Amino acid sequence: MALRLGTRGSPLALAQARSVATRLEGVELVPIRTAGDEPRATGARTPGTDGPSDRGAMEDKSRFVRAIERALLDGEVDLAVHSAKDLPSELPEGLRIASVPRRAEAADAFVGDADALATVPEGARIGTSSLRRRSQLLAARPDLEPVALRGNVDTRLRRLESGDFDGIVIAAAGLHRLDRADEISFLFDPAEMTPAAGQGTLALELRADDEQTSALVAELTDPASATELAAERSLIAALEASCNSPIGARARQSNECLTIDAYVGLPDGSEWVRDSVEGEASDSEGLGLELATRLSTAGARELLERAEQVAA
Repeated sequence: MALRLGTRGSPLALAQARSVATRLEGVELVPIRTAGDEPRATGARTPGTDGPSDRGAMEDKSRFVRAIERALLDGEVDLAVHSAKDLPSELPEGLRIASVPRRAEAADAFVGDADALATVPEGARIGTSSLRRRSQLLAARPDLEPVALRGNVDTRLRRLESGDFDGIVIAAAGLHRLDRADEISFLFDPAEMTPAAGQGTLALELRADDEQTSALVAELTDPASATELAAERSLIAALEASCNSPIGARARQSNECLTIDAYVGLPDGSEWVRDSVEGEASDSEGLGLELATRLSTAGARELLERAEQVAA
């Protein structure tokens, strides 16, 4: 019996799922969609009933994750492929992350007529649906005008080409996975645009008691990528951040050393804190907790509470 791999039906999600399927034998891709999925996948089904399609981008992602997790719990698929940055810090009871393949480029990319943040034209309209990106753009360049931009990667690039924006900020990993890395004008340095926790990373989720599938996918895990993800998720969980929080976290392992950088700010970039810690990679979750404590002492929790009120 083929291993049923659940995924969203968008071009990027399918590309991510295929990158996993090619490393396994006997895999059947099962596209799962919810109301508002873009674009609709041929042969996809809608599990359950979902809310209106005009919610914000973060709510859309949460809805997609829940739909796939529901299919897992119902036994309709055996394995799910997620962008790790979309997974909540607390998984539903009965599910777990079984494998973390090698991480792709974690940085954010700028697409537009500029070769660095400093050369983006004054007052430029920058498309992004992320409060994290908006916050950091305005913290560095208050003159810029971030404008909400939703849709899949192709939709965002088309809107830029049509002149709706002067530039867009998008995850570099998505462009690489869709063979559109040539669209990248420059990559942001993590010191000026800290990525989302889990950005560039895939997380393979399955039922906690499914030892057979767990054994099949274990060999796909890249230890350094798994360590980095564990540290970033530990930080996000300790700060009780939501998918709508303007917070960035980037862990990097070098040999046995792990460094974690983080950013927390208000959506308008008027107030923010940055900090980093370094320690033994074997204590990845402990380092995430340590950095969360340092950020909290510097006022990060208060900033997150205020940011949530603004986003509500």
